[in-house]
Amino acid sequence: QVQLVESGGGLVEAGGSMRLACLASGNIHVINAMGWYRQAPGKQREPVASMLMNGKTIYTDSVKGRFTVSRDHDKNMVYLQMDSLKPEDTAVYYCNLLQGTDNYWGQGTQVTVSA
Repeated sequence: QVQLVESGGGLVEAGGSMRLACLASGNIHVINAMGWYRQAPGKQREPVASMLMNGKTIYTDSVKGRFTVSRDHDKNMVYLQMDSLKPEDTAVYYCNLLQGTDNYWGQGTQVTVSA
């Protein structure tokens, strides 16, 4: 099993910045991808940003140019730097790790952006 623990999150004003971090532990072999999803109230969970094993990064269109995903491979951590935050970024953010065909999730951390 793999455990993911997120940190960061909270309340920020529109235009502000916030950084999320996620630590992976447990039975980790080869991480195919690690990144972030989010779920706003009444909406489905959606991918936000991911970093693949080859270093390629993928962003959903709404966060391109504002969010940056990065990884510390030695520490099995992934980060999400969020800049120029907007009220529509308000959601619970979940860390995600893909190992083989197994998907693992963190418990989620609330990000609230006030107008």
